[in-house]
Amino acid sequence: MKHLEDTPWWICDPEDNNYCAYVDTDSNYFHAEPLLRHRFPNFDEMSDKEKDTELEKIAIEYQDIITNHYNNVAKDVFNINQFKWFDKPHWLEMKTECVIRSAYFRATRRYAQWITKQEGVEKETLDIKGLEFQKANFPPILGEFFHKALVDVLKGAKQDEIDDRVKAFKKQILDGTIPLTKLGNPTSVKQIGKHQGKPAKAGEIFSQFNHVENRAGHKLGAPAAVKAAIRYNDLLRFWKLDTKHELITNGTKIKWIYLKNNPYQIEEIAFLDYDMPEKIRIFIEQYADRKKVFESILLNKLEGFYSDMEWNLNLNPYINQFFDL
Repeated sequence: MKHLEDTPWWICDPEDNNYCAYVDTDSNYFHAEPLLRHRFPNFDEMSDKEKDTELEKIAIEYQDIITNHYNNVAKDVFNINQFKWFDKPHWLEMKTECVIRSAYFRATRRYAQWITKQEGVEKETLDIKGLEFQKANFPPILGEFFHKALVDVLKGAKQDEIDDRVKAFKKQILDGTIPLTKLGNPTSVKQIGKHQGKPAKAGEIFSQFNHVENRAGHKLGAPAAVKAAIRYNDLLRFWKLDTKHELITNGTKIKWIYLKNNPYQIEEIAFLDYDMPEKIRIFIEQYADRKKVFESILLNKLEGFYSDMEWNLNLNPYINQFFDL
């Protein structure tokens, strides 16, 4: 890249490479390593703090160059020489907000960035916006795992280290080390009354499900969380536990989990952390589908993350031995 004093208002190099990493509304993120390498031939010997400090200095130089150029834009493009009531021709201004040592951009307003300087102040903070594992319906223990893995990647962890951690975590889910109460999907259940059809008849266990018509006239089946809540209530009544334990109603905060093949052919069931009958707990412990929990909740998020990192996700510990044969 050209030296600052030889660089016009735009930031470019002879090959006209694009160093813009991300844009959102009035924020622009630029990949700064090429500029630092040009300015400092000893870049590889510099500490991270030295790089952060020098980058902030350069950013401030460029912000002033670009802001000053807006004077020409105001005059030549918009024919504005000066506001009548103000001592400046425009309100356009560039400002250096932060230095980011590393970042992960998933999509617009879905990212994580490791900020080391903000408006001249040194800091060490992880700023995360819009990523799935932050959502309220994502099991906290899975979110904590994903959060830790992401932080370590931003701080330089390699794929092998993350691979080993994913495999160990999967093993803990499958072998029962992690309690099922921590693997349930948390949510606030809605529309139980609309989706619950005729109650169970004498000698039967389960009530029926209703389809609900949406505004477009399409009939929709019950969401998994609603079906899980209805089946929990059905079992509570069948086992005559509904007089001692709370039924799930609209607005109740629940957790729900997938089930393996079981005598009642239930695909999912809800539960309450604070009020779980022993018979429900034993049933869930026996038939919870831990493999499906891992695959449906965490695995697809990991696949997206690995794809973004251009890594291959392989959770079979024997596959390398197979190909070495």
